[in-house]
Amino acid sequence: MTDYDSNWVRRYFDAYGLQEWNRWDASPVEQVKFAIHLHYLRQSVTPETRVLEMGAGAGRFTQELAKLTRQIVVADLSPGQLELNRKHAHDDGYANAVEDWVECDMCDLSSIFPDAAFDVIVCYGGPLSYVFDRRRDALEELHRVTRSGGTLLFSVMSLWGTAHQFLPSILDIEVETNRTILATGNLTPQTVGPDRHYAHLYRAGEFRNLLESVGLHVDVMSASNCLSTTWGERLSELPHEGDAWRHLLEMELEACRQPGCLDMGTHMIARCTKPAAN
Repeated sequence: MTDYDSNWVRRYFDAYGLQEWNRWDASPVEQVKFAIHLHYLRQSVTPETRVLEMGAGAGRFTQELAKLTRQIVVADLSPGQLELNRKHAHDDGYANAVEDWVECDMCDLSSIFPDAAFDVIVCYGGPLSYVFDRRRDALEELHRVTRSGGTLLFSVMSLWGTAHQFLPSILDIEVETNRTILATGNLTPQTVGPDRHYAHLYRAGEFRNLLESVGLHVDVMSASNCLSTTWGERLSELPHEGDAWRHLLEMELEACRQPGCLDMGTHMIARCTKPAAN
């Protein structure tokens, strides 16, 4: 029996609507997270790059990708999110950068995409957290559709980083239940109850081991945030075009890559390479 329920994921994100678009601007801390994600995106995509954006949601990263390449395939399990993604692309004038919008389950892409079809995979925002014990299946499929020497970008939800940012709420959870969550990393109906948010939260070592287990080379791992996590009120005073904001992002980029900080953001980011065939 699997913890992964594709129907739940589809229903959840169909209902999630524009929250998936808006959440990256919800606070200065979220804006820091978005900037850290963008740093690795911009390092990895050029105008010649064909990109598969898996779990693209309403399209915040699609919008940024369209500034870098005109060869994007948008994929998601949720038809509601795909429709929002398509609408934003047309309304904001970058639909011609998108080759197609594809509804699919990342755990099995065999009938949809051929081997080595893409130069870069972008799997941001946590899709690998929603497939629970089928995460290796999903990762093997993304590995398969990437060309030799290609790049894969991931972000997953972090166990300790989530605890760091939301500690007061976590302390309200019954102790034995929370011990189960910490031991498994799983937020499920059994641990958090019905009608809640279900996902697998990763430790940094677990995430690296998973990526390496399918033959990927991990070039960089980073937290999505670290220094700024509990300082949203102070950050709201910083003009985003000012030197202080730019310096904050410089510090975050360095701090988030430190081994002791990898677990301290709500997400962990990894940039990987599929080794070239011998």
